[in-house]
Amino acid sequence: MSKHGATKRTTTAQLQAMKGVRPIVSLTAYTTPMARLLDEHCDMLLVGDSLGMVLYGLPSTVAVTMEMMIAHGQAVMRGVTSACVIVDLPFGSYQESREQAFRSAARIMAETGCDGVKLEGGAEMAETVAFLTARGVPVCGHVGLMPQQVNTTGGYRSLGRSDKEADKIRNDAQAIADAGAFAIVVEGTIEPLAREITAAIAAPTIGIGASPACDGQVLVCDDMLGLFNDFKPRFVKHFAELAPLVSQAAAAYAEEVKARTFPGPEHTFQPKK
Repeated sequence: MSKHGATKRTTTAQLQAMKGVRPIVSLTAYTTPMARLLDEHCDMLLVGDSLGMVLYGLPSTVAVTMEMMIAHGQAVMRGVTSACVIVDLPFGSYQESREQAFRSAARIMAETGCDGVKLEGGAEMAETVAFLTARGVPVCGHVGLMPQQVNTTGGYRSLGRSDKEADKIRNDAQAIADAGAFAIVVEGTIEPLAREITAAIAAPTIGIGASPACDGQVLVCDDMLGLFNDFKPRFVKHFAELAPLVSQAAAAYAEEVKARTFPGPEHTFQPKK
């Protein structure tokens, strides 16, 4: 129940139907409080394996575990009343076989109550996507720059500049769309190619470092809020600058604690008279 009464959460089918109607609004979320703040503004909340870097300080997403994804998926679900919630399948939980992918996806959906899963990969994952969707698992694809493959692709960089790269991303997106993905994240892909792919495939595209012509956009919520002031990728816009505010608040708190002005009488419990 929301404060305005019962609400129905957005479904993956409704997201799919938004293509050509209006842009899909998406952000990442990893905690209950943040999910509550973002929920009413987003069509989709993505519990991304980016949490490994954002929350745990890991150098990449490769070390993220199923247990981490499930714990944060559960946390986000506790804060949501209207957005569709999609949880990333972590590295190593789905690439071995389509059966492994189904077991992982089924566990995440059963233990979190989320609406679907996201996996990275192109043509090589199409059979897996078809296998999952045929068995009741809504799948969001992810092509272009794929963070889980950073160790084989040589780091984080924009893709699609060469004909070979462009052909691969184009073919990957088509294969995943044909396999039944309800949407596809297109990351770190040069703008004209992302625009072309969006026009060519039936599934809605959700861009991050791609094109304004994509059918939706997603950003890491902490990036969007300006909580990281030491690193800002080209595709990120800070819609707030919260990092300095957090630091200022901590400094004010520290000063009052040292001066013994906090806690004041109004912050303490006194004996009843």
